[in-house]
Amino acid sequence: MPELPEVETTVRGLARFLDGARITRVTLNRPDLRRPFPPDLVQVMTGASVTHLSRRAKYGLIHLDRGSTMVFHLGMSGRWRIDPDEDDIHDHLVLETEGHRFALCDPRRFGSVDLVRTDLLDHWPQFAALGPEPLGSELTVDHLKTALKGKTQSIKLCLLDQRIVAGLGNIYVCEALWRAGIHPMKKGGKVTGPQLERLVPSIRDVLETSIRDGGSSLRDYAQPDGELGYFATRFDVYGRTGEPCRREDGGTIRRIAQGGRSTWYCPKCQK
Repeated sequence: MPELPEVETTVRGLARFLDGARITRVTLNRPDLRRPFPPDLVQVMTGASVTHLSRRAKYGLIHLDRGSTMVFHLGMSGRWRIDPDEDDIHDHLVLETEGHRFALCDPRRFGSVDLVRTDLLDHWPQFAALGPEPLGSELTVDHLKTALKGKTQSIKLCLLDQRIVAGLGNIYVCEALWRAGIHPMKKGGKVTGPQLERLVPSIRDVLETSIRDGGSSLRDYAQPDGELGYFATRFDVYGRTGEPCRREDGGTIRRIAQGGRSTWYCPKCQK
C-alpha cells in the first residue's frame, strides 16, 4: 500500500502539471472504486481551476476554485499516470486540462475519491480524528508524551494509530524505531523521554529521505511519471529477516507479527 512518502511524491508530481490549471474534461470509466464516485464530481470539476494541491495523512487533495476539494486515496495499488502513451483498463478516472491528461489507475479498486467542501475539510469524518502530521511542527516530544501516557499497547502499534500520528505506515514505523533504538514491543507508556527525543527526528528523517528517493516501490507503486522510487534499497530493517544489522554493534534482524502485520527489528540495538 502506498504510504505517506508515496502519496507526498504523487502530490508533488501532480502539482508540477496540475497546479493552476483549468480542468476541461472529467471522465469516469466505472461508477465506483472502493465506494461510488461522488454523484456531482463531473459537474463540479469540469471547468474548475486547481488552486493548489496538498496532502493530509495518506490522502491527496486537489483544491478547486469552486470551494470544493477532491480527496483521493490510492488504496492498495492506485497511482496517477500523467500523459500516458495508451489507455489502461484500470484507468477509472481521467482528468484533462488544456495541455495534459491525468489517469487514476487502480487495478484492485481499494482506493477512493471524495468531494468535500474545502472549508469543512478539518471536520470531514476521515480527517476529524487524525493526529498531527509527522512532518509538521505539531509532532513534538511533548505531544507524544501526552498521547502515549499510560498506553499498554506496543509503541509500534501506537505509532500506527492515526489518532496519535497521522499518516505513518508499517514500513516507516519499523525504520523509525530502528533509527531511534526503540524495541517495537515496548509499551507505549514505557518509552522514555530520551527515546522520544530520538524518535521524533527519526520519524521525520526516514520520511524525508524516502520522499527525496521517490518513495518505496513495492509491487504496484510508481510515481506519476512512471519512475520507480528507490528508498526500498535503503531499508535498514524492513524485509531483512536474518540479515545483519547495519550498526556495528547490532545483531541479526528478526521478524515478528504485531497487530496482524510484520515487524522487523534488531533485538540487540533496539531496547
